[in-house]
Amino acid sequence: MTPISKTVKGEKFDLALIGGSVVDPQLGIIDKAVVFVKDGKFLAIETKPETIKRALAGASPKSIIDVSGLLVTPGLIDIHVHLREPGREDEETIHSGASAAAAGGFTSICCMPNTNPVIDNQETVRFVLSEAAEAVCRVFVVGAISKGSKGEELSEIGDLVKAGVVAISDDGIFLQNPDLMRRALEYARMFDITIMQHSEDNFLVRGGVMNESFESARLGMRGRPAVAEEIAVLRDIQLAAFTGGKVHVQHVSAAGSVEAIRRAKKEGVRITAEACPHHFTLTDTEIRKEFNTNLRVNPPLRTEADVEAIIGGLVDGTIDCIATDHAPHSAEEKDCEFDLAPPGMVGLETALGLVKTRLIDKGYLSWPDAIQKMTSNPARIVNLPLGDFTIGRAADITVIDPEASWKVDPLEFKSRSANTPFDGWELSGKPVMTIRGGEITHSSLSASKKKSSAN
Repeated sequence: MTPISKTVKGEKFDLALIGGSVVDPQLGIIDKAVVFVKDGKFLAIETKPETIKRALAGASPKSIIDVSGLLVTPGLIDIHVHLREPGREDEETIHSGASAAAAGGFTSICCMPNTNPVIDNQETVRFVLSEAAEAVCRVFVVGAISKGSKGEELSEIGDLVKAGVVAISDDGIFLQNPDLMRRALEYARMFDITIMQHSEDNFLVRGGVMNESFESARLGMRGRPAVAEEIAVLRDIQLAAFTGGKVHVQHVSAAGSVEAIRRAKKEGVRITAEACPHHFTLTDTEIRKEFNTNLRVNPPLRTEADVEAIIGGLVDGTIDCIATDHAPHSAEEKDCEFDLAPPGMVGLETALGLVKTRLIDKGYLSWPDAIQKMTSNPARIVNLPLGDFTIGRAADITVIDPEASWKVDPLEFKSRSANTPFDGWELSGKPVMTIRGGEITHSSLSASKKKSSAN
C-alpha cells in the first residue's frame, strides 16, 4: 500500500501543491491534501490542517502552488509510444514527442523499437537514451525481440537489457514463429522483462486495411479479421503458460481477445494487456462517413460489440492499462487513398480527455480506477519505480482540471505530426500542469491559481 501520509516535521520543502484533491491509485481520492516535494522527491502528503499550516508558515510564495478544485495524480505513464527517431525526424523526434507527452500530462513514456535503424542493439539504445537525457519527460526504451524486427533471429536480449531497455517488442509485427517466441519468452524470463506483442497473425491480416466486417464488404476494402488477433493472443497465452514468461498484449481491439485474456488471468498465466483510446471510442462505421485516413490503424477500429468488450475489460481489470500507441505520420503520407495510407494516429495530447469523456463521464471508471490504469499499472508491467506517491520516490505529478471543456485543435499540438481523427472534438478533463522530478515541464495553469502569499 502507498504511504500516503507523512508528517513534514519542520523539514523544508521545494514545492507544495495545496488545496487540491489527491488521487491515489490504491487509496482513492483524498480531499484537501497537500503534496510536499523536496530535492525532486516526494517528501510528504499531509491532510491535517494544523500540520499543513505549520509547514507552510514562512515558506516562500514561489514554492507554493494553489491547485484548489483540481486533481493531483502521480505522473501519467504511457508504455506504447512511437518517437520515430532515429530515421523519421520529420514526423517526430525524441524531444518533440516528449514535449507532446508533457502537454498530455505524461511524465514517462516507453518508445517502440520500429525506428530506422531498428532498436535491436546496444548502440541504438544508448543513442536514444542519450538524446532523451534532456527531454522534458522520462523516456524508456523498448528493444526489438528479433534482429531488424524480421522475426528470423533473436536480438541479443541480454545486451539490450544491459544497455537499459525495459521490455522487448517487434511492435507492429507479430512474431509469427512460435519457436522463436518461445525462446524469447525464456530469455526474457531470465531478465524479468516483459515481451510486448502486437497480436495479429501475419497471414490472416495480409493486405487488410480495416476490420473485416459488413462495413469492409460494403466499402469494398480488404479486411483484417478479429480472429487474426484472437488466434495470436491464444497462442501467446499458451506459450506464456508453458515458459512462465510475461506477455503483454498491445492495443487489444477484439472481444474474443478480451475474453481469452480474462480466462488466462484466472488460470494464473503471466499476461497483461492494454487498450488505446481510439479502440474504446471509435468503431469501423466512422470510416464510411469520410474516408479519413487518420482512422486507419493496426489493429483496426472494430465493431460496437468489440468496443463494449474492451470497456468491460477495463472495468473488471482484464485490461490492465491504457496506452496511446502514439504513431506520428506526416501530412503528405496521410494525404492519399485510404488503403495507401500508413496506419497510425497521434494520441499523447488527447488521451486524458478521451478517458475522461468516454469512460469517466459515462460512469464506466472512477478517477482512481482510470489513474491506476495510467500510472501504477503500466509502471508495474515494465518494472518502473514510478506511478504512485511513495515517499522518497521521484516526484512525478500530473495536475488535472476535471471539468475543463476544450476542443481538439491539431494546430496546437506539441507533436510534429497532427494525424488525429479527433480534430474538432469537444472533450472534458485536461492536464493543466506536468511535473517531472519536482520540476514543472508543462503548465497552462492560470496565474490566479498560483499562491502569492503563504498565509
